[in-house]
Amino acid sequence: MSDKVVLAYSGGLDTSVAIKWIIEKYGYDVITLTIDVGGEEELDSLKERSLKSGAIKHYSIDAKEEFAHDYVYAAIKANALYQDQYPISTALSRPLIASKLVDIAKKEKAIAVAHGSTGKGNDQVRFDVAIASLAPELRIIAPIREWKLSREEEIKYAKQHNIPVSTKPESPYSIDENIYGRSIECGILEDPSIEPPEEIFELTTSPEKCPNDPEYITLGFERGIPKSLDGSKKTPVELLEDISHIAGKNGVGRIDHIEDRLVGIKSREVYECPAAMVLITAHKDLEKCVLTRHELAFKKLVDIQWTVAAYNGLWTDPLMNDLNAFIDKTQERVNGTVKLKLFKGNCRVVGRSSPDSLYSRKLATYEAGTTFDQTKAIGFIELWGLQTKVANIVKRDNQK
Repeated sequence: MSDKVVLAYSGGLDTSVAIKWIIEKYGYDVITLTIDVGGEEELDSLKERSLKSGAIKHYSIDAKEEFAHDYVYAAIKANALYQDQYPISTALSRPLIASKLVDIAKKEKAIAVAHGSTGKGNDQVRFDVAIASLAPELRIIAPIREWKLSREEEIKYAKQHNIPVSTKPESPYSIDENIYGRSIECGILEDPSIEPPEEIFELTTSPEKCPNDPEYITLGFERGIPKSLDGSKKTPVELLEDISHIAGKNGVGRIDHIEDRLVGIKSREVYECPAAMVLITAHKDLEKCVLTRHELAFKKLVDIQWTVAAYNGLWTDPLMNDLNAFIDKTQERVNGTVKLKLFKGNCRVVGRSSPDSLYSRKLATYEAGTTFDQTKAIGFIELWGLQTKVANIVKRDNQK
């Protein structure tokens, strides 16, 4: 009986050709595993494709709720936007997939796990670090990284071996999708000077074709976690899917930017993340209502570190537990509702309310009856600007 390897299988070009290559190169029996975090094809068709490609067994796991609750919600609490633009939708799914790979490998007594990452991207780091930390005894195989074939060569290999894949030479995009977002790479997108063609977008409507009237939604948060849409309680998956649909039809969530990969490459990345952009916009605004300016300033630093760690594959590092401890503490008061206006690609907060809000109309109002004592401002300004004044006096006297 041959040794076994468990392959993370998406049904795409890379993982489909990887099955045959592992069999030829290593002589292992290949068991495939598909983790449904949203955006997957019909799981039955993936199983059929896997077995036709040479796998001896296939597993399918519906992990959408787990992904939404344990990974996406953590990212929302951290306002996770890598380099201020990318809501790390793809990155978030990798540690979950890695953990399921390890689980199945142990169940099947496999000696190795495999994934379809290239040697140029971030996913190889995310998978390898997570797997090594969870099960250091397992061998890690990355066929595409080891094989070094171009996508054109992979397509040719698939044809030669009658491997069923959906990618065609005339449409060579590499796509990853889950309930939090969708990434599109390769093809014409590798020229950063060219506008992405409309054909690549599936979750969002072009702003030019969006409804001519704005749409308003209200999101309810409890301890930093989104719980309701327009007053209706939702499960994590329901909430993400509903917001994605509403925001997408209003053109919200398209991202096109130059991104710094962990491996040192600058790459042009295109994403569709309608739910993510709406939720982070709302969450950040609610935090401004309930946290002090000192908490906000420090949390911004923590959020950046959390996002970079998650993006760079350090989900299992003790640092994440430390950062989460601080973030979770701040979220105890992030309760309330946020009203947003969606219109032709724009998402804008137009109202917010919280029982923990630090906003006081009696203090802020310019009308009669304000409780703010303006006479105290004179002494405050004197002390606030004291060193600035002294520094300029010294500078002036030294120039004489």
